[in-house]
Amino acid sequence: MSKILVFGHQNPDTDAIGSSYAFAELSRLRGLDAEVVALGEVNEETAFALDYFGVTAPRVVTSAKAEGVDTVILTDHNEFQQSISDIRDVTIMGVVDHHRVANFETEAPLFMTLEPVGSASSIVYRQFKAEGRELPKATAGLLLSGLISDTLLLKSPTTHPTDFKVAEELAEIAGVDLETYGLALLKAGTNLATKSAAELIDIDAKTFELNGNAVRVAQVNTVDIAEVLERQDEIESAINAAITSNGYSDFVFMITDIVNSNSEILALGQNIGKIEAAFDFELKNNHAFLAGAVSRKKQVVPQLTESFNQ
Repeated sequence: MSKILVFGHQNPDTDAIGSSYAFAELSRLRGLDAEVVALGEVNEETAFALDYFGVTAPRVVTSAKAEGVDTVILTDHNEFQQSISDIRDVTIMGVVDHHRVANFETEAPLFMTLEPVGSASSIVYRQFKAEGRELPKATAGLLLSGLISDTLLLKSPTTHPTDFKVAEELAEIAGVDLETYGLALLKAGTNLATKSAAELIDIDAKTFELNGNAVRVAQVNTVDIAEVLERQDEIESAINAAITSNGYSDFVFMITDIVNSNSEILALGQNIGKIEAAFDFELKNNHAFLAGAVSRKKQVVPQLTESFNQ
């Protein structure tokens, strides 16, 4: 069989990189010619994990066809607008994901593993374990990093009961203390001062099709929401530029305090009333506080989806 590309979503986060790296490794053990690639440069949190475990970042690609590849495997996503540019022109051999299924269709059957757990990395680890395959230390470290990142060190409401044992086992294989390493990893991702406003709103951003509207939902983690809001003018300029150049109807920017587990929502666009209704708050100067919200997947996107569909 010819080469297969394995990758996570655009603007890859630590789970996208960790799960795709490990699943490409598992695919090779299964006899496939699989290569992990990325659909964008890694962020600082992911770079910390890669450096800690001595792994080179996957090379960045934008088109499978340009690589001479016509078969791909997706991890940590399934929605086409979050995937590689020519996703509709290639064969999707498999999907490993922990998100909703939307805007997804294939002409041929495929292997699809979808579980409502804290990370795609959790799923990949349990596949290694189920097959009795040895998990290298570095691979375990990247999978652990993906789980820590997506669950904010097992504190997010997206954390599944099985994730606690997965984290414990992966930490042992990776040779790290879960709490110490986890806090260091998350802290590495909060260094926002060096980022331009355009980079800030694109660190971890996904587009969702909500009742005919292209809604961009971005998230950054911080230990000081007020510090990020000090840059509101330049952030709003970057958001407006992104709306204009990409045709988004709305842009929701989630600023998450990883210490106190709260978020501030900054929103611009054509459907502000629907955004306010989604969270039962009133935006003042384009932003509002959202107590207890840390998960885009569980505490933002479902609420927006319901509101936009009304």
